[in-house]
Amino acid sequence: MLFATSAHAGKITVAAAADLKFAMDEIVTTFLQAHSADQVEVIYGSSGKFNAQIQQGAPYDLYFSADIAFPRALAKAGFAASEVKPYALGRIVLWSAGMDARQMTLASLTDARITRVAIANPRHAPYGKRAEEALRASGLWGKVEPKLVYGENIAHTAQFVQTGNAQVGVIALALAVSPELARKGGYWLIPDDLHAPLEQGFIITRRAENNALAQQFADYMGSKAARAVMTRYGFVLPGDAASK
Repeated sequence: MLFATSAHAGKITVAAAADLKFAMDEIVTTFLQAHSADQVEVIYGSSGKFNAQIQQGAPYDLYFSADIAFPRALAKAGFAASEVKPYALGRIVLWSAGMDARQMTLASLTDARITRVAIANPRHAPYGKRAEEALRASGLWGKVEPKLVYGENIAHTAQFVQTGNAQVGVIALALAVSPELARKGGYWLIPDDLHAPLEQGFIITRRAENNALAQQFADYMGSKAARAVMTRYGFVLPGDAASK
């Protein structure tokens, strides 16, 4: 019996956008309660960098991107073993560990007392791209750009603010409401009409075409339990957008 259990144990490696850190950790924990013999490793980082790595053969079985355009491009190029599945809309916020961000707006970033503002690198991080769009739409980019420090991904951006290397950051709502960050500071929700939608999506990669565990985990993301976790972290889910 022990041999049979180990023989059928599965393993998957998931590449996930950094905004999913807290939500995905919870989802994996509950998923593994019914898959105790299986292993799920999650690597968090920049959606754009994961996109490039998958094209270069990186061993990821599922790819969760903060910008659905990346998995769509991979699927078109033959790197996916599934259709692209939307899983959430993300939101961006102003967050600070040392100031009351609840009383701020984007215009507050021009205050001379604020000398360092953290955003994710717009070149490869969708949250950084949306931050830039919001600042440009508000007519503030020229004044705020000299103050910017760039995180490799949205979690790295939040770390800049947590450690005092930036006074304020534009980060993911999903991180701002996490227990770790919520106890350190409040946030201000940036109006979503200032930037393109942060539509997020995932694929099973070509590498995992015959991996049953990958398909089971993909199916679990649509479960009531997984959706409840995602909602708690501020994500707007497919099918729920109209009511938000």
